[in-house]
Amino acid sequence: MTSSLDLFEMMNQDQSAIPSVSRREFLSRHVLGLGSVALATLLQQDKLLATPANVPRGPASYDLLPKQPHFAPRARSMISLFMHGGPAHMELTDPKPELTRMDGKTFQGDISYSFIKRASKRLMGARWKFRPRGECGTEISELLPNISEVVDDICVIRSMHTGYNGHEVSIRYMHSGIPSVTGRPTLGSWLLYGLGSETENLPAYMVMTDPGGHPVDGIHNWSNGWMPTLFQGTVLRPKNPRILNLDAPPSVRGRVQEQNLSFLAKLNKRHAKKHPGENDLEARIASYELAARMQTSAKEALDITQETRATHQMYGLDDPATREYGTRCLIARRLVERGVRFVQLFLNGQPWDNHTNIKSALPAACRRTDKPAAALVKDLKRSGLLDSTIVHWGGEIGRLPVTEGDPISGGRDHNGQGFTNWLAGGGIKGGMTYGETDEIGHRAVVDKVTPNDFQATLLHLFGIDYQKLFFFHNGQQQQLTNGRPARVVKDILS
Repeated sequence: MTSSLDLFEMMNQDQSAIPSVSRREFLSRHVLGLGSVALATLLQQDKLLATPANVPRGPASYDLLPKQPHFAPRARSMISLFMHGGPAHMELTDPKPELTRMDGKTFQGDISYSFIKRASKRLMGARWKFRPRGECGTEISELLPNISEVVDDICVIRSMHTGYNGHEVSIRYMHSGIPSVTGRPTLGSWLLYGLGSETENLPAYMVMTDPGGHPVDGIHNWSNGWMPTLFQGTVLRPKNPRILNLDAPPSVRGRVQEQNLSFLAKLNKRHAKKHPGENDLEARIASYELAARMQTSAKEALDITQETRATHQMYGLDDPATREYGTRCLIARRLVERGVRFVQLFLNGQPWDNHTNIKSALPAACRRTDKPAAALVKDLKRSGLLDSTIVHWGGEIGRLPVTEGDPISGGRDHNGQGFTNWLAGGGIKGGMTYGETDEIGHRAVVDKVTPNDFQATLLHLFGIDYQKLFFFHNGQQQQLTNGRPARVVKDILS
């Protein structure tokens, strides 16, 4: 059979050498090739072809140098106290008198469950009392006596909504902008990419995990996704020493170490020139250089013995129940004080996932976190840092208004239809509530706030237009909100 290449060569020879080919025979032999040409033309016209050469691309290399925001920022740093598992909002931050009145009655409406076999429609009123707190009069549960003391400084968002009842799907939505999808950069990575670092001596994105283990969804909570590893969260160990191998061996300290590091820097720069655009290599070199600078600065930042006894007591370091979480909250304040951009505190597993024994499990989770979280707000305000530091408290979902399992020993199932997070500082209007759930706390019905709205608002406070912050990946302009519907919640801004 004559190939297309054979025919091409024959056309450049004597015309008499070209074999006689009928139209039907030509089409039968070459229809796929002609179809490919036609398809490519149509795809190009509809802009569905692979990325053209003139599409803008990201920089050849990346760094952590400070970047200009789109407009004047209100916030320079953020501390996220993430409460994995879904705190029961109707027991803590969202009073529902009607739910209490209907305690024990059968709910007549539609409701979705995560655990069908243990589900019921028996309404369960709040087991703890609410009362107005602060000058603003926001009602907060007796389970949160310390957060009640800073209620004039916080905005309680009572209308958070993911639309999903599962943990992982909602966690990824809250952190990375898309429900359920892994492998995407988290909020901290986006902030670092968009704004750079304000410190040369500490990682700009730091994560503090729990001594009991990683949170649900593990490292996905602080992943850089497809961004260069330069923008990933740096994890501090949950116990001392929080950074291993920080000190050089005694034999190479001082002048010897300085010479070694200088020589290594020259070799690294030479190697990087030979391999331009190798982001992992650049990140590795940057981490080596940072590690050298951290030998002094990190130890000083993590040394809470420098703090006063009164400060230790305020964070609950004198109480075994609050000591560990209080220590991490205090370190978080010391980190942002030294220019760290984004700090996340996680709990092990999901202690707020109170399917059973809510009467004991919920007070235990509150006892552990309430005083340290309130102390963080008080301490930042006392030092003047609250004006430029956002504090976030909240989880990925809430709980249902009905009982799961036994009415006496049971708990509450997952609820992504309506729940509470709160914010303080960094341009947030304190002493207010925003949004509402329905009369039993099931669904957000007034001023619904999605994770994408939440992310757009936080970026706005940092001086970033969420619609203009792109990272080029696979020929596409990627965003934190991924082009999904989002809005800046301006009513909560001061």
